[in-house]
Amino acid sequence: MKRHSLLAAYLQDVEVALGALRNGYVELYTEELLTPDRANLHVRVRYDNGRLLEISEALVVERESLEHLDYRYHCQDRNNELVFRYDSAPHFPNLSSFPHHKHVAGSTLSVVRPAIGEVLIEVDAG
Repeated sequence: MKRHSLLAAYLQDVEVALGALRNGYVELYTEELLTPDRANLHVRVRYDNGRLLEISEALVVERESLEHLDYRYHCQDRNNELVFRYDSAPHFPNLSSFPHHKHVAGSTLSVVRPAIGEVLIEVDAG
C-alpha cells in the first residue's frame, strides 16, 4: 500500500465510524493535510445525552505504518465536567503505558491508545 494510502484509509475509517453515530452528530470535522504522509485531525461530536467529545490527532506515515505523534480524546458532560480523557501528553512518566494514559474522576490510568470507534462507543454508553 502506498504511504499516502495508509493515511487516506485511516481518515476514511474515521469518517465511517462517525457516520455510524446514532445518538449524536458531528459538529466539527477538520482534516489538515500537511504533506502526503502527515495530517492533523480535529473532530467535535455532540451527543443526545449532553456529552461533548473532542478528538485531536497528529498523524504521520513512517516506515510503511501509520503513527500517532500525539492524540487527545476528551469527553465532558453537559455541565462541562470531565467524563474521561485519553491522551499522550508526556506528564506521567511512572505509568507503564507512558506516555499513553486516561484521566477519569480524579485518577490517571495506564492504558493503550483506543481506536476512535472504541471511544465513540464509550461516550455513547455513558
